[in-house]
Amino acid sequence: MRCSRAACVFAVVCSWAALVFCDTGAGVAQAAKVPGLGDPGKLVRVEIQQPEKITLHGKDARMQLVVLGHYDSGQRRDLTRKVTYQVSPGGVVQVDSTGFVTPVGNGTATVVARTPQGLEGHIQIQVDHFDSPVPINFPNQIVPIFTKLGCNMGACHGKSTGQNGFKLSLLGFYPQDDYDYLVKEGRGRRLFPAAPDRSLLLLKATNRMAHGGGLRMELDSYEYALLRSWIAQGMPYGSKDDPVVERIEVFPQRAALPLGGEHQLQVVAYYSDGSVQDVTRMAQFESNQSEMAEVTRTGLVRVFDLTGEVGVMVRYQGQVTVFRAAVPLGIQVTKLPPERTFIDRLVFAKLKELGIPPSPVCDDYTFLRRATLDICGRLPTPEEVKAFVADKDPQKRDKLIDRLLDSPDYADYFANKWASILRVRSTGRGTERGAYLFHAWIRQSLAENKPYDQFVRDIVAASGDMRSHPPVVWYRELKTPESIIEDITQLFLGQRIQCARCHHHPFERWSQRDYYSFVAFFTRMRRKNDADGTSSQIQPRVYHVRGAATATNPRTRERLKPAGLGGPALDIPPEEDPRHHLVDWMVDPQNPYFAKSLVNRYWKHFFGRGIIDPEDDMRVTNPPSNPELLDALAEHFIKSGFDLKGLIRTICRSTVYQLDSEPNQYNEADKQNFSRYYAKRLPAEVLYDALGQATGVRSRLPRTPQEMRAVQLPDMALANYFLLAFGRPQGTSPCECERSYDANLAQTLHLLNSREIQDKVQRGHAQRLAREKDRPDREKVEELYLYTLGRPPRANELKLCLAHIEKHRDNPQVAYSDILWALVNTKEFLFNH
Repeated sequence: MRCSRAACVFAVVCSWAALVFCDTGAGVAQAAKVPGLGDPGKLVRVEIQQPEKITLHGKDARMQLVVLGHYDSGQRRDLTRKVTYQVSPGGVVQVDSTGFVTPVGNGTATVVARTPQGLEGHIQIQVDHFDSPVPINFPNQIVPIFTKLGCNMGACHGKSTGQNGFKLSLLGFYPQDDYDYLVKEGRGRRLFPAAPDRSLLLLKATNRMAHGGGLRMELDSYEYALLRSWIAQGMPYGSKDDPVVERIEVFPQRAALPLGGEHQLQVVAYYSDGSVQDVTRMAQFESNQSEMAEVTRTGLVRVFDLTGEVGVMVRYQGQVTVFRAAVPLGIQVTKLPPERTFIDRLVFAKLKELGIPPSPVCDDYTFLRRATLDICGRLPTPEEVKAFVADKDPQKRDKLIDRLLDSPDYADYFANKWASILRVRSTGRGTERGAYLFHAWIRQSLAENKPYDQFVRDIVAASGDMRSHPPVVWYRELKTPESIIEDITQLFLGQRIQCARCHHHPFERWSQRDYYSFVAFFTRMRRKNDADGTSSQIQPRVYHVRGAATATNPRTRERLKPAGLGGPALDIPPEEDPRHHLVDWMVDPQNPYFAKSLVNRYWKHFFGRGIIDPEDDMRVTNPPSNPELLDALAEHFIKSGFDLKGLIRTICRSTVYQLDSEPNQYNEADKQNFSRYYAKRLPAEVLYDALGQATGVRSRLPRTPQEMRAVQLPDMALANYFLLAFGRPQGTSPCECERSYDANLAQTLHLLNSREIQDKVQRGHAQRLAREKDRPDREKVEELYLYTLGRPPRANELKLCLAHIEKHRDNPQVAYSDILWALVNTKEFLFNH
């Protein structure tokens, strides 16, 4: 098949409407205009939000007002920038048009927020110590300025080597170091108490002196005034008795916003002495979905025209919290597919809340192909398709799921999934046998449906040699206790704590103390690589040595006992292996991470997106799109005894999993609420096997038996050009993100015109069908469709195929090869939908 003719055939065949399957919903009706929250109705009351009574202490104190309008429809809207402010009596505070309050004198004043309709909201604000300087606390008030302005970020002075001779601790987690850098280093040249405005720190930040970071603050800014006051006071650090921030809260914590709407946030810090301060202007804000919403430096959230839920991370002084905004589509959802499980109830409740109508349930052809690919990593055979569609049993979908889970293909496919993140790979001569044994153990564990808690215990607490207990091979790739705990937390707890090795985690509460307390579980573990004795294979061995399990915090030199994340320190007898105590903590039903991490990981496998996404980044500042669903799945998983097959059965039996992937006019933009099945590209191994199955020509993989499928490869280091080009991971990371689903030019050219693909489509099924002279062409075209797309051709498709066969009546193999080649290059074949 020459390239020019191939391109022509491909263009013709791919014009068929049914074949141009698109995961973005091409071909559906244009999205209708939607109401969002709709008309709020009549404004009936105005309220100035006051979560806590806050007193402004001193002239440097500040406060952000949030004004809410209550409507007769029950809605609440932000009016902060839509009202006028009056203060009585004068001379106490002033309020600008954004609701930002600054003190101007001692006393108590009433602030009135008035709408154009004449409705008013009131709040009293007290100011004290305006004329007497309040000592400025360096950790509480100055360090947050450097964080807010980006001075202590990793790209600037916060990196390990500093910037141009000036260094700060990353994100201000070590204020004592920052104080020494500023006040004591370089003979105090950065600060000038006698003339604060001439301080090098202020001259550079305001760009009055050359500064690589450019302008960071204005002369009339709050940050400048506070820094100047601190320098004028003689640069106090603060005393040990000064209060420290214990937590922060954002108000409101949740809100429903109209499409294109906005909402002002207020951030309040709670201190160890019981005091409360407004820190809105010093807090940092970041949207977790930039395509849905943005947030300004002053805490004003603006949403765009996408519906769903968006989280805004709020960070101050190492404390984090999240504001969540729901942006409804606003359609009345009155007709829903039938609810079969608790999954349906919780997903449909969210869709009704957001006003997003779901797609209908998919047909039998689609469900069979979808479930077979998702559970077994292969295409259904034509015989399976015909039998399933002809079956009239109303429970046939549930029974199909059971058959697939009981098949060897399930164990093959999910062993491949786990092998990639458990680093099952050979790393050189003599390591192949270990990889094969570990892979076989994973596959056997999945086939026999070993409870997940036991599966994890067998890996984390593995001891002995690889012949008696193959999971010890996992420790061959992990050379240090630090690398071990980073893999464990990411794999089994959904926590990425790598940052905490060197400093406090910027988006979580994990500190170096938490990190090295976790490391302590592995300080008594030893490993050894012995020669097998009967071959050239390396024999890894893992064992525990008697002694106290402790680890040293490299910064403070503190000796730390083992402790789970957020858990108490443990006193472990020296003769006991601490790793078993770690697993006991992990698999405890009260553990907030273990079960949620697994159900979220499996949810992403079936839906293409986790309830929390990425699936192994489950932090407070990356909230779930449906918290109730995540909680319910985790609880169900725990109550089932950590039954992995049971979890898959529950997911796949739900109506939500069985929804059509074709979007309707309202849910095309939905990417997080599961109002339809999200089409996803076939993984590299699955696509490789699918091409062999669809064409009838299976290629032999390197150093494997002829009959071995790509999903059965026992060693992630084994691969060929196809698998590498289509994103197969190499097993060097615990992150599933190592697998790439991105399309690229190399993939397209390989599918269109490589010798490998041309050979497959010209031989196998195409060659066989061309030789079958007695069968009607209609039957043979239907067979090609069943092999590739798992469904018969539609009338217009059949007409085009038959016309193409008639055109090449003198050489039918060319016609069948052309049709097969076109089919395997369609999105309907390349995607699971």
